[in-house]
Amino acid sequence: MLTSIHGISELLNSWLSQQVTQEGFAWLSEKQKQISADANVRVFFAAFSAVPRYTGKEKLELTHSDLQAADRMRRDWYPGDWSVDQAARTLLVLALPQEDMQKYLRSLDQIFSTADVGELVALYQSLPLLPYPEQLRKRAAEGVRSNMTSVFNAVALRNPYPADYFDNIAWNQMILKALFVGSPLHSIQGFDRRANPELARMLIDYVRERLAAKRSVSPELWHAVEQLADAELLTEIPDFLAIRN
Repeated sequence: MLTSIHGISELLNSWLSQQVTQEGFAWLSEKQKQISADANVRVFFAAFSAVPRYTGKEKLELTHSDLQAADRMRRDWYPGDWSVDQAARTLLVLALPQEDMQKYLRSLDQIFSTADVGELVALYQSLPLLPYPEQLRKRAAEGVRSNMTSVFNAVALRNPYPADYFDNIAWNQMILKALFVGSPLHSIQGFDRRANPELARMLIDYVRERLAAKRSVSPELWHAVEQLADAELLTEIPDFLAIRN
């Protein structure tokens, strides 16, 4: 894992070096060195908060080749929607010494518990890149429960972590919440791979409730239901075939 983290950091640095001012990139490089040398944790917290002042918040401009390189570095990693400050904050988190798991996780817990919304988005987007991913399930589940849609989306959309590490209960709850908050199902990675009978039942129930309330069902949801549910289950929705066609 340490090797891949090093490669991810190199990739992020190469992208940022092309978009951040020389002064800003020099500051970021120095903070990475200080943090990786096990400097006082206050250095990390102060730098993490200060990132946008040095990098700005512009969109991270990536080419198709850049995105392919990201996917090779970490399967299904898609930073195409990231901003430069989110990438820089990810670099600082990756710079934290990782040999002592408990110490690392304590630092991570501290930054999550004190982060503002923008910082939380960056942290949740970085989950699939961090060491000890199995230890981060509860933290990821907290993001799914957030009442801030931007935080929920940082976990649920374009993020391979849930599909790789959530159990079926957490996964199904995330899918259902995506429907309630209007997040696009097609942006949830691993949707087809994580299909399960209970999710099919939940989606059928959701469709039934929408129809009973005479509310529309998006074409995307119809497609999801057809993918997951068997023919017998689909017959439980009155006039399903007529409605979908």
